[in-house]
Amino acid sequence: MSNIPQELRYTKEHEWISGAGPVVKVGITDFAQAALGDIVYIQLPKVGDTVKADAVCGEVESTKSVSEIYSPLSGKIVSVNESLNSQPEIINGDPYGSGWICEIEVADVSAINGLLTAEQYSEITA
Repeated sequence: MSNIPQELRYTKEHEWISGAGPVVKVGITDFAQAALGDIVYIQLPKVGDTVKADAVCGEVESTKSVSEIYSPLSGKIVSVNESLNSQPEIINGDPYGSGWICEIEVADVSAINGLLTAEQYSEITA
């Protein structure tokens, strides 16, 4: 079973967010990185980009496949994890910590409540 921290919120596409807004941190889940295998490249969103909930905002390439990263919420990208450009494998080792992908300034903080709880997410990954 994969690691699913209780304090985070999740999407059906296997992204997580931390924080209550207006700025939240975003990454991909332990389940997603395990399914992908060894991550060799990540296309990060650009700082200043406006993103829409459930729209593609980047991609992760592994030795097995390429997966799109979907924005869990609508808002503006305020920072990206530049260290992933040279070390994308950080996501494999620490998906909920140093493997975070970007930070979004959320347009509607109440939308966070629409994301999955850890319990709900664990049901779709069981």
